[in-house]
Amino acid sequence: MFLLSLFRFMKMNNTTISVSEFILQCAIESNQKTITISVLTFIYCLSMFGNLLVIVIIILNPQLHAPMYICIGMLAVIDLANGSILIPKMLSILLLSSPVVPYGACVLQMFLFFHVEEMESFLLAFMAFDRYIAVIYPLRYPSAITNKKILIGVSVLNILAIIFRLHILVFVSELSFCRTNILPFCFCDYSTMVHVSCSEDPKYLIPLSAALVVYGVFPVIFILISYTRIAIEALRVSSVGGKSKVFSTCVTHLLVVGLFYIPLSLFYILPGAGVTITTETYNVMFILGNAMPSMMNPVIYSFRNKEINKSIHTLFIRRR
Repeated sequence: MFLLSLFRFMKMNNTTISVSEFILQCAIESNQKTITISVLTFIYCLSMFGNLLVIVIIILNPQLHAPMYICIGMLAVIDLANGSILIPKMLSILLLSSPVVPYGACVLQMFLFFHVEEMESFLLAFMAFDRYIAVIYPLRYPSAITNKKILIGVSVLNILAIIFRLHILVFVSELSFCRTNILPFCFCDYSTMVHVSCSEDPKYLIPLSAALVVYGVFPVIFILISYTRIAIEALRVSSVGGKSKVFSTCVTHLLVVGLFYIPLSLFYILPGAGVTITTETYNVMFILGNAMPSMMNPVIYSFRNKEINKSIHTLFIRRR
């Protein structure tokens, strides 16, 4: 199957041909494959269970129907989507040696992955703004941040993110392929698709760089400024309990932010800085960088958020 597909796309070096499928060359060393499969399966199962538990707890407990917990619930939904978009296909490639992906499915995975990453970035910035208003302007918080405003804000961001990403579908439809249809990673990546195509027009990569700034750099700067201001305000609080509560909330959110942004930053920065990374290492970095936050976010909120922790204990005690 692999050779037939490769032969089909390598008939003539300089002839543009129609692409009906892509081959994901998920390069993982044979001695690491079993470990990778085991780790991915564990991460996926724990991620599904943890995020579903957080969503159910927030839905069932009326006391958690507040803006901050609605954001946490939405983050759990995004983490569920993120894991489901990437991990099952990776496991099928590693377990069943099924690297062929239809053109439409590859484009859909690429678009959904971009959208989910952008929404998580926006949501983390939204949560930082929520904490900023709660700490800096506590008296205005009940009227400034409401459940309705949170839902409207997230819905608008969702629609805008989809609209701003539609150009990806247009650009992909314009790409022509004459050398290969093999993508050297475990997932369908837009920049990789551009590099293996015959299209050398820089217009295909410029929007990607702009998107990284808008959806990556700006939210990070906003989050850091917000939490710096919160930390300064916390130091002015006279009571030890007040300081502890503010810093505890900040640490929880910053752990989640760090888990999301640091691996992704390394994924894009290291190759751009000229650091030589093998394809195997690149694949492992990407897999862990995207799978770990989905697993760890519900764990962090379950252990560090007293209300969610208490609700989980109550749920299981009642069941028993």
